[in-house]
Amino acid sequence: MTALANNPYQSRIDAEETIAPRLDPVVYATSSAKLPADEERVRSYEHNGFVVLDDMFSEREVEYFQREAERLRCDRMLAKREETIVEPESSEIRSIFNVPQFSPIFQRLVHDTRLVGWARYLLNDDVYLHQSRLNFKPGFAGKEFYWHSDFETWHVEDGMPRMRAVSMSIALTDNKPSNGSVMLIPGSHRHYVSCGGVTPENHYRQSLRRQEYGVPSRAGLEQLAEGNEIAVSTGRAGSVLLFDCNTMHGSAGNITPYPRTNLFFVFNAMSNRLAAPASGQKPRPEFIARRRNIQSIEPIGYQADDYRQ
Repeated sequence: MTALANNPYQSRIDAEETIAPRLDPVVYATSSAKLPADEERVRSYEHNGFVVLDDMFSEREVEYFQREAERLRCDRMLAKREETIVEPESSEIRSIFNVPQFSPIFQRLVHDTRLVGWARYLLNDDVYLHQSRLNFKPGFAGKEFYWHSDFETWHVEDGMPRMRAVSMSIALTDNKPSNGSVMLIPGSHRHYVSCGGVTPENHYRQSLRRQEYGVPSRAGLEQLAEGNEIAVSTGRAGSVLLFDCNTMHGSAGNITPYPRTNLFFVFNAMSNRLAAPASGQKPRPEFIARRRNIQSIEPIGYQADDYRQ
């Protein structure tokens, strides 16, 4: 495993925060590539750094996904594993990482051509699953997650070389403006925020519950948000939020009676596989950032009942 050579995206190396222009494309697809959907959605993704695809999955598929998510949430043995993260102030499950390992249904979903087709188009490459997790935000108790760019963390703590990954958040419940849905700053993906501070050893043990390093300053956020209206990603269960790996996003707590459950997949380009972490520290665990036994994902055209357990 080699370190990142000529690293253009340094971060957490001193106390000063800087905001610099992005050096990588947003959409890598060539003009001859076949669009996975209408061109307007691709333009929205490129311009804003995200797009919501409504009703990608049917009600029947969503029912299968919801049933499987509830099975995992209630699995007492799974709750004791290191892949399961609880809320910072309770024993409520916040996230289950590497979720396809525990679920044949979600393992199939990783290969669904509706997802993989988008990833391969946007990244113009074969793709693999860099990270996956099932996120729970229960009614009245789901905590916030502060503003951050995933790429900054993946670059510094995992060694992702460039901005050539796409995140997909699959809504398993209705994502409402009020129940702690993801907020995003349009256009923020075109800037790289080099955060201040130095990453502590084994930072992931705390950051997966409450992130304190690799977050922008208030002044930095004000600069990114200036002239932009912060967007709240909403959609019915079955919709999918696609967002660029460098888009600044976060979410508020959920004090409503309406739980929010999302399945989160990150597809990385095969040409963008992880090197040594830019922080110089040891890599985070495999369940957070895959670097072994990497194989490209072959898309499969599943039908609804293929997800029946």
